Amino acid sequence: MAGDTAEDPGYLAVGLSTELTPLAVQTAMRKVAEWQVPRISSTPGQSEWFAALYMGLLAAGETLRESRYREVVFQAAEAFHWELGPRKTNPDDQTIGQVYLRLNEAAPDAAHLRPMREEFDELMGTPDDVAKPVWWYCDALFMAPPAWAGLAAQTGDERYLAYMDREWHVTADHLWDTQEHLFVRDATYLGKREKNGRKVLWSRGNGWVMGGLVNVLRVLPPGDRRRAFYVEKLRAMATALARLQGADGLWRSGLLDATDYPTPEVSGSSFYVYAMAWALNNGVLDAEVFRPVVERGWAGLVRQIYADGRLGSVQPGGASPAVFPAGSSWVFGSGAFLLAGSEVNTLASHGHQAVSRTKGSQSENRSVISKKPRPSIDPRKEMV
Repeated sequence: MAGDTAEDPGYLAVGLSTELTPLAVQTAMRKVAEWQVPRISSTPGQSEWFAALYMGLLAAGETLRESRYREVVFQAAEAFHWELGPRKTNPDDQTIGQVYLRLNEAAPDAAHLRPMREEFDELMGTPDDVAKPVWWYCDALFMAPPAWAGLAAQTGDERYLAYMDREWHVTADHLWDTQEHLFVRDATYLGKREKNGRKVLWSRGNGWVMGGLVNVLRVLPPGDRRRAFYVEKLRAMATALARLQGADGLWRSGLLDATDYPTPEVSGSSFYVYAMAWALNNGVLDAEVFRPVVERGWAGLVRQIYADGRLGSVQPGGASPAVFPAGSSWVFGSGAFLLAGSEVNTLASHGHQAVSRTKGSQSENRSVISKKPRPSIDPRKEMV
């Protein structure tokens, strides 16, 4: 089951700590994973929604040393014969390729990558449509690019990486807002405004991009000439998002209109915490500036866990900001949360010195936030 909206999700969890310690982080991760796994283990999915969950489960399996999670994901790969989704030109159907690649990292088998290679080889031979980018919506920057970059890394075939880099730039040229340093969802949102007159910038859409940036960087060779572009995009987005963080540590569905979207949005928030924590763990962001953002964000996420382990306040599938019930929970939200938890656990384990190991080096430019996080009201008063 991909998800649902519980009209009465019950009480929020008690006994979970929001402190940034490995024990506290792992306890929260396990509670969400143990609620989610029974709901999907017998019904594998091949969509981008399930792919995000499977990535989270693989990360959680390593963090929590729980082999059952990896087994669930492996069985899903076997059920689909390691094939991508049926729509060859749709980036959503390429997302599952990232799952296959992560499984293959631990147990390499060229046969597992053969279907993806054959499909990508075919796509590279298809001319671009100048009227519409291959990855025409910002979500696609999570779905497809890491699969192309990961396939290049595991096969040594530079063509996949060159294709990824070219198409990423095409999408960014269309959808990157040079003033807000964030992405519009797609070209139909250019010029659209929220009720307060500001631009329509969707939380999860930008969350997909942030998660996709990290997933590209984790497989892109450290010395690759293209790496600086993706690092800079990650820094620019992190700086912009830090200014928009709510007082409860989370972000709203409409990033620039917290008043009209008062409920926190957990899927986008989880991807932001995931990306920023990864960036801290890898020396990409300044720990002095961004560690507090991650700490507040993780605490806010933990406060959205219900007593039975349901992760609430996840906006259902869509393409724009929306109002939704607090009991809404979907697999991509759980996946993003588990990815975030895995990186936050590393952050908690290594401490301040580890995350700031490159601080002050000539190769790193410190990001500066000139505004305080904008406060917003969380209508739910329960605390963990």
